[in-house]
Amino acid sequence: MTTTLDIDPVKEAELIAGQNDAFRRSILGTTSVADAPQGQFVMTRGVAALGPDAQLALTRRVASFDAFNADSDPHGWHEMGVIDFDGTTVWFKVDLYDVDYMYGSPEPSDPEQTRRVLTLLLPSEY
Repeated sequence: MTTTLDIDPVKEAELIAGQNDAFRRSILGTTSVADAPQGQFVMTRGVAALGPDAQLALTRRVASFDAFNADSDPHGWHEMGVIDFDGTTVWFKVDLYDVDYMYGSPEPSDPEQTRRVLTLLLPSEY
């Protein structure tokens, strides 16, 4: 098995970014669940308080997000994004866990050993 230590950092970033992109797209069903890495999508109380219409609109924005930059995504993993939603700044963050959601993934680029948690939150909740 190839481990993270065996992979060039640029190649690893590309793999993880692609997996994170597929996972984000899967939250709306635009990527077959079988093709997307496993994980969970959650939102904080602050985002939930914006109401169901805002939640749906934000979920769509997260799924289609492609404005990654070095400030919010310094490793190139597509793990953090910033959205301006009607004047309100909203963040999303993808964290990579082991299969039991207890610790960080031992091999972040291996979907068999990694589970994702995508959190939609307000900056004040970080």
